[in-house]
Amino acid sequence: MAATNDKVKNILIVGVGGQGTLLASKLMGRVFVEDGFDVKVSEVHGMSQRGGSVVTYVRYGERVWSPVIEEGEADLIVSFEQLEAARWLPWLKPGGVLITSTQALDPMPVIMGAAAYPQGILPALESIGVQVTAVDALALAEKAGSAKAANVVLLGVTAGRMGYDRDKWQDAIRALVPPKTVEVNERAFALGYDAVIE
Repeated sequence: MAATNDKVKNILIVGVGGQGTLLASKLMGRVFVEDGFDVKVSEVHGMSQRGGSVVTYVRYGERVWSPVIEEGEADLIVSFEQLEAARWLPWLKPGGVLITSTQALDPMPVIMGAAAYPQGILPALESIGVQVTAVDALALAEKAGSAKAANVVLLGVTAGRMGYDRDKWQDAIRALVPPKTVEVNERAFALGYDAVIE
């Protein structure tokens, strides 16, 4: 799914505050810049504090004029949580791909008892023809050594699904994550990448 010279590709990264969506977009942006693409990254959120919905737009191609992705324009949505995958589905273009963690985080109405967390989200999305790649990113992150690395697991899944060379992403990880977390993040990326390739 790499961009051709004349085609801008649109990626939405969605999750909740505290899940590392911004780091994921920075890593992704760095890889695309290293590949010679023009890249625009824009973070938009209602509540940036831990628990609020967060979305980051990543657009790349030969020339990108705007950082904004409109409804129905995303080639790829990378979701850190199931309900966020459903919430942002209208942004996915026909034939687009949804990569999501199977993790379910209760939003405030559920925590307060005013609503119930919807069941069967991913099967429902598949039943309407959405191309879904779902992985237990949290379990893979814990296997790598830290639950906080679930974001990098999903980047590994994304890179594998896009057919990207893993070395470029590992270079970005080494450049952008804190030195003491490099090994855990490299393992997390590799587990995500291999989950798609296997």
